Parts: sequence; C-alpha cells; structure tokens
Amino acid sequence: MSALADNDTPLDESIRLLRQGLQALGFTLEDVCWFNPVPNVWSVQLRERSCPLLTCSGRGGSRDAAMASALREFYERLSCNRFFADYYFGKELAEAPFVHYPNERWFALPDKGLPDGLLDEATRDHFDLHGQLRADMLVDTNSGNEQRGICAIPFTRQRTGEQVWLPVNILNNLYTSNGMAAGCSRWEARTQALSEIFERHIKNTILTAGISLPQIPESVLSRYPAFCESVAALRAAGFVVVVQDASLGGKFPLVNITLINPTDGGCCAAFGAHPKFERALERTLTGVLQGRELDDLKGFALPCFDLSAVAEQDNLEAHFIDSSGVVAWDLLSRKPDYNFTQWNVEGDSQAEFDHLCYLIHRVDMDIYIADHEHLGVYCCQIVVPGMADLYPVDYLVHQNNNRAIAVRGSILRLARLSVQEAALLEQWLDRAELDDYMSVSELLCLCADPETFWGQLSVGELRCLLALRTGELSRAQEWSDWVMHSGLLGDERLRLFRCINQLLQFRLDPERHAEQFDYLLQQIYGQPLLERVRLMLGGESVFVDAPVVGENLEGLGVHRALLDIYQRLQQVKAQHYQDAG
Repeated sequence: MSALADNDTPLDESIRLLRQGLQALGFTLEDVCWFNPVPNVWSVQLRERSCPLLTCSGRGGSRDAAMASALREFYERLSCNRFFADYYFGKELAEAPFVHYPNERWFALPDKGLPDGLLDEATRDHFDLHGQLRADMLVDTNSGNEQRGICAIPFTRQRTGEQVWLPVNILNNLYTSNGMAAGCSRWEARTQALSEIFERHIKNTILTAGISLPQIPESVLSRYPAFCESVAALRAAGFVVVVQDASLGGKFPLVNITLINPTDGGCCAAFGAHPKFERALERTLTGVLQGRELDDLKGFALPCFDLSAVAEQDNLEAHFIDSSGVVAWDLLSRKPDYNFTQWNVEGDSQAEFDHLCYLIHRVDMDIYIADHEHLGVYCCQIVVPGMADLYPVDYLVHQNNNRAIAVRGSILRLARLSVQEAALLEQWLDRAELDDYMSVSELLCLCADPETFWGQLSVGELRCLLALRTGELSRAQEWSDWVMHSGLLGDERLRLFRCINQLLQFRLDPERHAEQFDYLLQQIYGQPLLERVRLMLGGESVFVDAPVVGENLEGLGVHRALLDIYQRLQQVKAQHYQDAG
C-alpha cells in the first residue's frame, strides 16, 4: 500500500502518511530552513537527523505543497539509491548477495567488447558511438568489484516492452538524479520524471542555440491569479520579470521565467515543464525562487553574446543546479524565433504521461523505465538516452567515477606502501590526468570529515608525499611549491609543507648546507618538526598522518554511518522482493 494514498488525499494527510512511512524505516527528518520570498511560493530543505548527508528539498505554491514535495524527493532518492550513488560501499556490501537491488544481474568482463545481453542495440549505439567504451569502464564504483563484473538493473523499453539491462555505472555517471520521481501513482511519478527530463533537455537546447522566445500575453497570464500575485510582488521589489513560452511552437510543454536585478544587471533564467500549462507556470516560478529569499537574487552573471560560453558544460551544470548559469541576450529578444502557442494537455496523469511518451517517440528516441516500490511509495527512474543525459557520453571514457578502482586499495593503506608500490601509484597518477585540486576522498568516492587527513588530502599533496616516499626530491620540491600556493591547507599543515620545501631547497643546492642554518630553522620550526621532515626527506614516516581505513571503511565515521543506513535499506529491499515472489 502506498504511503501517499492517492491523488485525492489532502496534502496534510499525505504529509502525515509520508512521515509515518519514513519513521517506520528508521528516519526522522528535520527542517533546515524555509523560504517564502513572495506570495504563493514556498520551498524547504530537510535533512535526516542521524546522517546530515541525507538531505532533500521541495517547493510548491503552499507550505504543505513544498513539504510534500520534499518528502517525495527523499523517498525518490532512497528508492533509486541516489543518496548512495557517489560512494564506495566497502568489501562486505560489494560481496553481498546483491549490491543495488535483488533483481540486479552481473555480467562477467569479456576479453574484448561488451558482454552479450548488456544494453540493447539502441543504447549500445548511444553509449559507444565511437567504439571507445571498454567493459571495465562499466564496473560500478560502489562495489568496485571487477571480479564480479558489471552490475546492471532491468529497465523496460516503453516502445517495445522488452527488458533491457542498463549498467549502474552509466546511470550514476551520466544521469545522477535526472529522471527520478516519486508520486501518488505510477502515472503521476512518471509524468513528473519525464517533465524534468524535458525541462532540462529543451532548456539546454534553447540556451545553447541562442533561441529567442515569445512572451506569454498578459491576457493569458491573467487566468492564473496566484501566479500573477507572485510576479507582481517580484516587480514591486524592483525586479524585471519576463515570462516566456518555451514550447518552441507548442512542441514541448515548457515555460521560461527570467529575472533581472537592475541593481547589478544580473540575470537568472529558469524553465519549468509539465503537460498542464498552469503546473508548468508554477514549477518555473517556484524553481527560480527555490532556496532563495529576495535578497539572494543578486550576484548573477550579466547576459552575454558568447554562445560558446553559454554552452560550456560547467555553465549548463550551474543551470541544472540552481539556474545560476549565464544566458545569452538572444533569449530575451523581442523578435522571437517562434510565435506564442497556447498549449495544455487535457486528461489525467496517465494521459499526460502518454502524451510525453508520444513527443519522445515522435523524434525516434526511446524511454527506459525502472520501477521501485519497496519503500511503500511508487518511485521510478526513467532514462531517455540523448535527452536525459546530464553529462556527455564521453565522460564514461575520460571522467568516469570508477577510474580509481585499481588504486583505491593502495591509497587507503598509504602508511604501509613500499617504495615500489608508491612508485606504481605515482605512475598511475601521471597517466590519470586528474585535477590536482581534486580531493582524494572524492577520487575514491568516500565521504570524509573535512577536518581529517582524508578530508583534506588533495591529489597535488598526495603527489608531493609520494615523491618523498620514492626519493624523487626534485619532483617533491616542485609539488611542495604547488601545495604551499594551493590555498588548500590549514596553518599546521601549511607549516609542515613550508618546512619540507625549505629543507628540500637546502638538500638540492650543492652550495648551501642546512646545518649552517640549523640554529634558525630550529627557532622557526622547532626540533620535533625538523626531525620529522628530515625523516620524510629520507623517505621515512611520510604517511604517518594517514589513518588506517578498514576494508569496510572503518575509521571513516561519516561514511560508515551512511553505509549503515544503506544496509538497513538492503534488508527492506530483500523482504519486499521475497514477499513479491
């Protein structure tokens, strides 16, 4: 039985049922903050009391609507494993009877190519268009279990009804939360998920192509008094508000709202999609104001003329996260590329879903759906290759989140690395072409307390320490220079690297000897630190600060707390699938 009951259930009753369901699962959510910048626009942020990593947000035209939205998002991210997708699970979970869902399937890594039965022809063509994809790129980073192979879960291809196995690692690398939804019914959740996919895809098309949109006539907007009241409040506060039809001539159910702050000229553009025109209007307005008060609507980039800057991946990510990316002036031209078209899909949520499917199938794209109902609320994950992708397909080749699987074990036992093992790890880092500022915990898909060694260690600092361990002192000096100027270190750690850098300069300069300046160095750094650094320059005690991390990630308190919750959910999944036969 769904904790949401049905579409006719009052919001307050739905909220009660949702909270009751979460409490039965051992969760207690607390309000972090509420926002109500203008009438009829509410948003809220929630988090799980026992594990602050589990957060969600919701928005709506009322306080209750925002709360119900946030609770549904929490269910969605629990059911679809989104809360846990970016993290390594440790040995015990990686070797459990199932890692993600009881109905998962494992494909052994072949000597070449991709395993038979994985993906279908359409998805293979999409994800491996240039033939660069290797099977090891599809091993999920959560298990990191190359011996077990590729973990995939079943999706149903809507056009044919066939079952297709999609690798978890593709889902986590390219789609993140896009296409996930929870709802009062199967059709409501699916409509919500497809609406979000349309919203993000068509938005990116409009922004990157510099498409000019038609404004929605006031005579049309006046039919929605709550919306007009909200917009009037924004204008009364001094903001320029432009409301535009983003349907591209009635083809897609989208609306655009752009806010411009005359104080600094900053521009914030948001898009909302839904088969019902009124819902699209509301989603757009609540989206642009989600998590913001009026005072927060400043500091945005000015509109630009450079479409290449708009199309950059980082800028599109900013639009996805909080609509803060830069837009082109073209978006706001009074000479639109399309005429305003009044659109609205009549009927219930199943009719809405069917219409969205029709729009996608009409352009020869495919819809793949996985249903998740083990938490008592219908949730789904929908993948539309080529439309729902948040990241380019080549991320699987060049920025795959599983790239550190081969060295994760070595890094987690830094304190025990031999010189030869340290040299091999250093060679891997040379080949990996990583951002030196990246945290090692992010590379390893770990959640580490930011105040700890693992929370602070960057790739650049690791490279300096490895050079010390292997005796490559010239290389260590170069990296110590980088570390000192990186701006990443606190005072104590910075003092250590300053000492390392200065002693390396003495060691590498044949005309100067540290002993002649020892009296000063002792006053500056103190004898204990000098002795420690001299050992490090000899390749000893380099990783004395690196705590041991167990094979099930004992020692990483925050991460371990997250995995304890995941193990609890695994039991719920197992019971659900057992009861379902």
